[in-house]
Formats: sequence, C-alpha cells, structure tokens
Amino acid sequence: MSRNYLLGILDKLFISYFLTYWNFIIQSGPDERSIPGNTIAVQADMPFSGLTSFGTAFLSKFQCSQMPHPLLEHITFVDTPGVLSGEKQRTQRSYDFTGVTSWFAAKCDLILLLFDPHKLDISDEFKRVIGSLRGHDDKIRVVLNKADQVDTQQLMRVYGALMWSLGKVLNTPEVMRVYIGSFNDKPVNEAAVGPIGKELFEKEQDDLLSDLKDIPKKACDRRINEFVKRARAAKIHAYVISHLKKEMPAMMGKAKAQQRLIDNLEDEFAKVQREFHLPAGDFPNVDHFREILSGYSIDKFERLKPKMIQAVDDMLGYDIPELLKNFRNPYD
Repeated sequence: MSRNYLLGILDKLFISYFLTYWNFIIQSGPDERSIPGNTIAVQADMPFSGLTSFGTAFLSKFQCSQMPHPLLEHITFVDTPGVLSGEKQRTQRSYDFTGVTSWFAAKCDLILLLFDPHKLDISDEFKRVIGSLRGHDDKIRVVLNKADQVDTQQLMRVYGALMWSLGKVLNTPEVMRVYIGSFNDKPVNEAAVGPIGKELFEKEQDDLLSDLKDIPKKACDRRINEFVKRARAAKIHAYVISHLKKEMPAMMGKAKAQQRLIDNLEDEFAKVQREFHLPAGDFPNVDHFREILSGYSIDKFERLKPKMIQAVDDMLGYDIPELLKNFRNPYD
C-alpha cells in the first residue's frame, strides 16, 4: 500500500529518498528533513539505538524522514525493501534482513504484508521474513494491492492462490485477514473490475483505514499485551536455562554434556514443558535458541530462584490487572 496514499501528501515526500535508501521511517517532526541511519541510531530521544547491533552496513541504507502532519503525530510508518527471490541476490545483502524485520516487528502495532496479483510467489527470503514474525500473528494483515489490474474472474483465482500460498507458510489454522483493493491515489479501474469490484474495493479500503485509525486507540492495550508476552517469555527462558544448568555434570565432561544438550535442545524443551506445565507455544524458536546458546558456557549459568518466578507470577496475576483498572485509554 502506498504511503503517499495514506498521508495524502504525495507532493511533500522526497521521492529521491526512496531511490537511495532501502529502509525508511516517516514520523512527525517540526519541519521537513531527513536523518541518516547512523545519526538517528545514536540519538538519545529516538527509540532506534537497538539498530546499532546490525552494523553500519544496515544503518547506511536506513533513513528517517520527518515532516509536520496531523496523522504522523499518532502513527509512524516503517517501510522495508522489496523481498528478493533469488538466493544469489539474497546473499548479496550485507546485513541481517530477517533480524531487522524481527526487531521492528517486536516494537510495532501493525504489520502489513503486501502482494501484487502478478507476483504471488513467496520466495525463500519472504518465508524467512514471515518466520521471523512468529509470535506477532495478531499484528499481521495481508494486503492484495493493485487488484484492479485483473478482472473479477482472475481476482477470484488470485485470491484463492494467495490464501493457499499463505496457508503453507504461516502454519496456522486461522485464516489471515486479507484486504483487497487498489491502494493508491488514483481512481479504481472500473473497466477491469466493474461497478461491483469498485464497491468492494472501497469497502476494503475503508476497513484498512479504520484498522490504521484504531492504532492510537489500542496503543495502551497493545503495550500491556506486549509487556505480558515478554514477561512470559522471560519466565520460560529462566526455566530453560535453569534446567540446562542442572543437566550439566559437576566435574568432568562438561564440553560433551553441553554439546549433547544443544544437539537435543528440542527434547530438553519438552522436558521443561512437562515439568512446569507450560504451553508449547510460549517456547522460543529451537534453531534460533540453539544458535545463541552455542556461544555461551551453560555451566556458568545461574540456578533458578523461585522468588523471582513468584514475583513474575504476582505481577501477571495482580499488578497488571490492577494497573488496567486504574488507567483508561486516553483516546476513548
């Protein structure tokens, strides 16, 4: 979906930015200006310091554009480069694309996956990107853009093919919400879609814009939701680390024991799940956890402190509900 369409300020956007930089942020500012990635990452009043972990290779292709606009006072837009289809082109990226995507996904309120009717194939890199969004399913929306470039019969086939492709990648029984339309500043091509198609596109457009307008209203609830998810993830992490620590020998053979635990990490996750009666969906990605874990010495990990787990449980069971009672949404 075109950012220009949403903001209604096509003539104010510096199109040259889009040709030079691969990742963009558009946010509110006192005047029209652009801030290079390396600069914005070290600004104390900006929430982008975490991006320094992706290095200069990423930051040199990252830029923040600021401009005064009422909509931008409540919403910040983040755009990503197009997903590459070939493995050779993917390896030419000089930074961790899926890692950057995952970083933004954890902090955003809404994620839009864009498809064109003539480009429905989901490449290997796109699959990895969607995989990096694991745990943020409630934020994901799918947009089938430029739908007025095909007639009604073709659109039905395209929609079916898109849902089939997404079903294989998302690995979820729930049907993903798909917005169909032509999201730009031009009128719908009625010659292709007919009057019925135009009415459908307008309703879909209204639904998508309504979803975007609801972001500020639901911001408080989403912050609490994200906080609870991270607290539960920290609790799972503590259980897993403590379990791995207990499985290590006291004296000899520590290196072999650690390698065995890392190789059989999925089985160790299952043991922790059964012992503490934890939901399987709350556990982290096994392959990613294994990759990170291999750089540490398990024997040096701390043992689990029950008081800390109890503190998290008390916070989730009492403090958060009490907080929700005391604070109301300022946008209501």
